[in-house]
Amino acid sequence: MDQQIVQVKIHPAIGIARVGNSGEPAFIGPESPDQPPLAVGSYKDSSGKIIKQAARFRLYGYNKAGQVVRELKIDDGGVTDITWSVHVANKKAAWYQFHIPLDIPEAAKLPKDQRRRRNRGIVRKDRRKLVIDSGCQILRPHQQKATPLAGEIMGRPVTLGSAHTEADGRLVVVGGDGASASWDEKNNPISGVANNDTWYDNVSDGPITAEVTIDGVTRTASPAWVVVGPPHYAPGVKTIRTLHDLLYDVFVREQTLDMVELPSYPEHIEPLLLRFCDLQWVNHGFATQFGWQGPHDFRAPAMRKRLNDPGETSRDLRRQVYLQMRDYDRDGTSPVPWPWIYGDAMSGGKATSVRQHLTLSPTQDRMLAEWAEGNFIPGKPRTGYPDVDKAPVTEQPDLLDRAALDNCAADAFHPGSEVTWPIRHKTMFAEPFRILHRGKDNPEQDFGDVLSIAEVLSKNGPLYAQGPGDLTRWMAAPWQCDTASCRFGYQVRSGLGPRYSPYLPTFWPAQMPNHVLKKADFDTVNTEPGGGDDSAREKAFENRAVWLRGLKGTDFNVQRRQMIDDWYKFGIVEPRKYTVGDGKFPEYIQVESEPGYPAAPDHANLINIQVPEAGIPQLAMATGAWRGTIAAEDVEAALVQQAVEEVKELTGYDEAAIAAGYLEKLDPLHDGR
Repeated sequence: MDQQIVQVKIHPAIGIARVGNSGEPAFIGPESPDQPPLAVGSYKDSSGKIIKQAARFRLYGYNKAGQVVRELKIDDGGVTDITWSVHVANKKAAWYQFHIPLDIPEAAKLPKDQRRRRNRGIVRKDRRKLVIDSGCQILRPHQQKATPLAGEIMGRPVTLGSAHTEADGRLVVVGGDGASASWDEKNNPISGVANNDTWYDNVSDGPITAEVTIDGVTRTASPAWVVVGPPHYAPGVKTIRTLHDLLYDVFVREQTLDMVELPSYPEHIEPLLLRFCDLQWVNHGFATQFGWQGPHDFRAPAMRKRLNDPGETSRDLRRQVYLQMRDYDRDGTSPVPWPWIYGDAMSGGKATSVRQHLTLSPTQDRMLAEWAEGNFIPGKPRTGYPDVDKAPVTEQPDLLDRAALDNCAADAFHPGSEVTWPIRHKTMFAEPFRILHRGKDNPEQDFGDVLSIAEVLSKNGPLYAQGPGDLTRWMAAPWQCDTASCRFGYQVRSGLGPRYSPYLPTFWPAQMPNHVLKKADFDTVNTEPGGGDDSAREKAFENRAVWLRGLKGTDFNVQRRQMIDDWYKFGIVEPRKYTVGDGKFPEYIQVESEPGYPAAPDHANLINIQVPEAGIPQLAMATGAWRGTIAAEDVEAALVQQAVEEVKELTGYDEAAIAAGYLEKLDPLHDGR
């Protein structure tokens, strides 16, 4: 192979860091899709605070044929200098409201009031004060002292994180401390999921660039991007349609990446099916159906043998599994097909859009269809490269790119976890997985007080070259409000009954769990019983506690405000080894770490109720149109409490199990106004 380097690229193309409030050094995020989670206790410090996840960037040299030659490190192989730049920002407060993705048909019904700017009372030049901008920071090799990434909002200083280089020249970017605040909370209490005026957080994103001097020649690397998102509360679990799956599909359909001609069961099919099983650790509904020894336990050896068999005898089983997957043309708004995950146009109560639920990507669906017909390569389970540095250097860039994105959600962009719907537009990219950067000579235009859907989707719109803060500006402000609202089984009172599941569908349980196995229950499971009676262990294994059970009261607004303070107190789901050794339970069981809040009933916040009539005072107050003699918040609270009392009667659950309120997130077109 030609060893002459003519091009340099940064990998991962999109790196993912995550906020944390611990003072301990950050850990490096996953660098291989096969990398296991860190050891138990690695995600929180001894005081219960969350340790930050850092994004690490590397440089790779390519030859004229586009082949990877080697990683480029300082003082190695003729590399005499590396200059990095990092520029992150948070533009949430200066951007527009989020209600639903603007690239789906339902968005055409979105009124102007829901496409207006956040903090629209701040006008003209003062709007610059709403952008938290770190400025472009330059880093050189051997500069291992952290460079702060900081800015301010409305005159208040905000730290977005820091960056440093390692001894070999790699760049490490660390995010903020996860704190959120308001510059005027007294007049702007938390009242919504995504669009809380005066509130800000310190997630961020922005470009990463580098120049490398090799054998006296300085080359500019193909640039990268960093996204700082919320914590991954279940780092050993991947969602069914990851961000890598979604982007891979975008580039396959745009024909900038080749479609796999013949899928492999261990490489392409089994990882997808096993994600259904892995969701057993974060959602009780998935545990019942896809969990250990469940009806669709795809990990069971006998089941795997049949699914891995391309022969005629297993064909109907394969086809039945494939036919379970949701198809909008066939299924309409039915909640029954797989996966049981909410979609981009989700609303509370009876579904009005097929996008109430998620589908697999077209590429995932196509590979499953080939597998169902027996057109696939069988094989032993994938082992891959748990340590990216032990992989062949030619494979390392792709592994780095995929690892970062495989651990991000591409479920409901409502708005989502790390990034949202603009990411699925090819115009956002210079090449597969690499964000197109907007230069200083190409400032983004002012889109006015109201964001026009036609303008958004035009060539002059925001879906092309990107600048610092442009990916995360669409996300919830602040992030904790969405995290506290990404629940499961949302319903209005009229929908309760024998066909109602309190567990399903769900939003992003791989990132923000729904139901978890507590440490106390794991200890019971992992203790060999005397006398051979396993009933207590079996009961403990099947028990799941609501992850958000530490949120107090029944009112969604109050709970979201609590989440802003207590976000780090919720447990991290970590794999623990089952040591009894009798094979009665999985070898590894994912278990919630001990929460940092007072003990709460396992079923607290199990039932999630949308109260449309409570939206009338909330929406009127938000627009300044409330004229009632009683305060709008008092009317809303009374309507919510009335709903709670009715739900208690309908379901038989006590008040602790019920959380209720009006969530604009579940009424994006304000049908309940």
